[in-house]
Amino acid sequence: MIALLVALTLGQATPCADGPALIAAGSERAAVFDLDGAVARLGSRTPGCPETEIAFSYVRGLVAARDAYRYGGSPESLAPVGAAIAELARHAPMSPSAEIARVMLLAASAAAQSERDEMALLLDHALQLERQERAAGRSGAPMVTAHEVAGDLWLQVHRFEDARQAYARAEREVGRTRRITLGVARTASRLDEVPTACREFRLLVEGWSTTTKEPSELAEARAFLARLECRESGRAGPVRQ
Repeated sequence: MIALLVALTLGQATPCADGPALIAAGSERAAVFDLDGAVARLGSRTPGCPETEIAFSYVRGLVAARDAYRYGGSPESLAPVGAAIAELARHAPMSPSAEIARVMLLAASAAAQSERDEMALLLDHALQLERQERAAGRSGAPMVTAHEVAGDLWLQVHRFEDARQAYARAEREVGRTRRITLGVARTASRLDEVPTACREFRLLVEGWSTTTKEPSELAEARAFLARLECRESGRAGPVRQ
């Protein structure tokens, strides 16, 4: 009888046995702008573990919403986002992280359709939820925080001042990450604030591990730094965080 109970307990724990390692691996990919890689890492998850299911649905939804924007947010292009939102809604009653992720995907869906007012309301709600979670010692949205994504979405819909403010809030809330540095650099570039863009792109390049495969975002940074204004500002010495 005891052996049977032990076997049942082990069997129940199995779905989440690989969860922490998969989420860590996915987070590493997300940290270097490789959301597709994060989805691939989580694709090997064992079904039935809420943590990995939530993370997979969220990141897959972010990728799908990003792609849908290129198609004007058509119903067909947003179908995968809707599926991810539905999956997160299933977990939301028991998981604040899932609820934050769900609302963020609704915001990303609105951004894909350039529905800025709706997006703003959803972002405010998601960020409030995430602040509450972080104040309680929890992380909020998995792998990519809602605060970071908020800046990316404002940048996507060409609201650059809002993006600037969103990245500043994100830095105060979660600290400076590569995604925030890239977002600040891109925002400064769009606002024609070249010295700031040079400084931030330089921070991104200098802080990149040489053992990490370089994504297109790093090529973008190097291309910007090749501008005469950046080369001249760089002669004073490297800029540090």
